[in-house]
Amino acid sequence: MTAASALASLAELLLSGKVEVVDLSAPLGPDTPLLKLPPELAKDTPKIEIHSISEYDKDGPFWAWNWLKIGEHSGTHFDAPHHWITGKDYSDGYTDTIAPRNFVAPVNVIDCSAESAKNHDFLLTADGVKAWEAKHGAIGKGEWVVMRTDWDKRNGSEETFLNADANGPHSPGPTVDCIEYIIERGAIGWGTQCIGTDAGAAGGMTPPFPAHNIMHKANRYGLASLCNLDKLPAKGAILIAAPLKIVHGTGSPIRALALVPRA
Repeated sequence: MTAASALASLAELLLSGKVEVVDLSAPLGPDTPLLKLPPELAKDTPKIEIHSISEYDKDGPFWAWNWLKIGEHSGTHFDAPHHWITGKDYSDGYTDTIAPRNFVAPVNVIDCSAESAKNHDFLLTADGVKAWEAKHGAIGKGEWVVMRTDWDKRNGSEETFLNADANGPHSPGPTVDCIEYIIERGAIGWGTQCIGTDAGAAGGMTPPFPAHNIMHKANRYGLASLCNLDKLPAKGAILIAAPLKIVHGTGSPIRALALVPRA
């Protein structure tokens, strides 16, 4: 099969519904949950604001449009390498310099939803990934690895989504050796359904925040606040995760999509 015929076949499958387009993004607006930094740090991402410029009125009689105030790492979003100090020296580590071919890739979905429901601090280890590979097949070079926890069901409330108490946030995520292993396998990036790519307790790991620290050190990418991973197979879907082409952008809200084969 030639590349042209493969694309023609994909087009036919999309039109027939045999390949479904699944939305992996949360709604983006003033009520979108946002990450809260420790109080000793200076700034948090401000609440998203949507302001009308005109809506068929004296300011624009035939058109409606808005202007936005929004942080790069708001809602369902893409983390570029320059987001973290370990990735700061990559010239192709900004949202406007990453090769666009890296925004479309196969995705491996590791289902940790049952474990996360029982233990909000559940951590996926390298051994856990290897056990998943033994059942579903090896993670290939250039593929995404995402952790399904069904945490997106909490996304309607910042309180339940952040799930913090006096001891800090409680949310599932990867261990250090998990991130090291998927990089060894050649993964292009790591994604989660929580507000960030790391576990709530990741600040106490060595090194801290491994999904940021280690992934971006390797010039790889992150996806956070993904939704609807329960609609994806363990293998066989294609993930489309394209950030806005922000000049020197460290990340971007995205409309993440998956192409999923259906019987």
